[in-house]
Amino acid sequence: MKKYILIFTAASAMMFASCSSDYLDTVPNDQVSTSTAFSTTENCALALNGVAKMMTQQYLSSQGMNGEGTIMNWYNNYTGNDTQKCNLTGWSSIINNLATYKNSKTSSYGYYPWYYYYKIIGNVNQVIDNVDAATGTDSDKAFIKGQALTYRAYAFYRLATLYSVRWCDSENGAANGVVLRINSTNPVETLDMPLSTLGETFAQIYKDIDDAIALFGKSEGKRGANEFYLPDLSVAYAVKARAALYREDWATAAECAAKARAGYKLMSAEEYAAGFNAPNSEWMWGVYEAEDQTLYYYSYFAYIGANSSASICRSYPFAISKELIDKIPATDVRRNLYLVPQSDKEFKEMNSAGRTTKGTMFTRGKESGYVYSTSYIFGYMQFKLRAAFMPGGGSFNLFRASEMYYIEAEADCHLGKDAEAQQLLYDVTKRFDASYTKSSKTGAELLDEVTTYRRFDFFGEGFDWTDFKRWNKDIVRKKLEVSKGLASPGSFHSTFAITIKANEYTRWQWAIPNKETDYNDLIAE
Repeated sequence: MKKYILIFTAASAMMFASCSSDYLDTVPNDQVSTSTAFSTTENCALALNGVAKMMTQQYLSSQGMNGEGTIMNWYNNYTGNDTQKCNLTGWSSIINNLATYKNSKTSSYGYYPWYYYYKIIGNVNQVIDNVDAATGTDSDKAFIKGQALTYRAYAFYRLATLYSVRWCDSENGAANGVVLRINSTNPVETLDMPLSTLGETFAQIYKDIDDAIALFGKSEGKRGANEFYLPDLSVAYAVKARAALYREDWATAAECAAKARAGYKLMSAEEYAAGFNAPNSEWMWGVYEAEDQTLYYYSYFAYIGANSSASICRSYPFAISKELIDKIPATDVRRNLYLVPQSDKEFKEMNSAGRTTKGTMFTRGKESGYVYSTSYIFGYMQFKLRAAFMPGGGSFNLFRASEMYYIEAEADCHLGKDAEAQQLLYDVTKRFDASYTKSSKTGAELLDEVTTYRRFDFFGEGFDWTDFKRWNKDIVRKKLEVSKGLASPGSFHSTFAITIKANEYTRWQWAIPNKETDYNDLIAE
């Protein structure tokens, strides 16, 4: 007998209201039929509200599997080039991208993203296939369907970045992509499906977004003022811009990024330092979490928050790479959100793992106001990302307007539009550094400056590993050598001080889990 992945229908995740305590209320799957669940546009909208909630739920009976936050932390931050989970050597197999995990078809780490994103896809397919027949206005139907298509495109994009090769290694899209399940008429009939090519996968992402954009254009609907956790037209353009950048479709990336950020105001330096746990004028799309709906120790900030009371944050804080932050001028106020040693003396206060227990840097860390009272202090630890409430709760962003500037600038570099890229980088950097002048660099040097600032600006926001994958760059983490002081080549614990070559393909691609191949006869095991 074949095994099956459990794909929940939208009815099993319908949520009522938006940002109030009953946002968590659910209607059990056995109490709501499909015809009832999607009988009205109001119900279809509630089903999409449920999909938003899926992005911040516990999965697989595992503390760490918490929706979108896990994808950002475990699959992008922990495993990347610029971030260190200080002294967490027990997780080195995951953090170091060992092929034993990447190639395992039975590991929960390999299974989780597949399960999670196809759960989202299964739910939004129900909305896409049923909303046209629902009772309600054509305007509402168009808006809801556009939102559902945007979710699906985003999920396919995430799957492609994890389970497929990078675009530049795909022979122009001929390599394997993912399974394109795009209907819900009878799930049993769609279980046996082959892998599409990577080219077909991105074609479907583009189609979903283009259809969504057209539907948003036909609708008078808008998301509510506080509904940042739901997609809209700007988010659709943002998803396509991000996907196009990964696909190396530079013109499309630049065009969509410019359209996506229209109407958004970039956050101020003060807002940037506020903890990244509540929406502001720059947030385009995010994940909602309130104190009366928290996941407690399962929350996103319970794994990354500088001030979190969770032990994995108190004892093993996140830190930025010395090599990266050394490239950023001291005049950039964002550097104040990291505990950077200010002298050889301070540097040598650290032990070989980077921890300091006394001295001026220790005092600066303890008195920063950004850490929990019993938190360990490590050099280069971050204060940027902080919980809104304990032990690790708060909302977090998936897309913000600054990313669109960087996408457009990076694409312009590839298009030979250096002047445009220089201006975009200036626009997104000057508010943090009064001394910053417009770059005069061109070509590869300008691209390096753009990507360096992107890495710094989005530290800890879930881009590290994916960016290095698509850039076809080696991950190079340099060892902390305390005796050398500020001349130390790096800041990483020796366990994490490794090099992962861009052509070590088994460490850049997750294996498709056996919970897919066991029941899908059209994918070879």
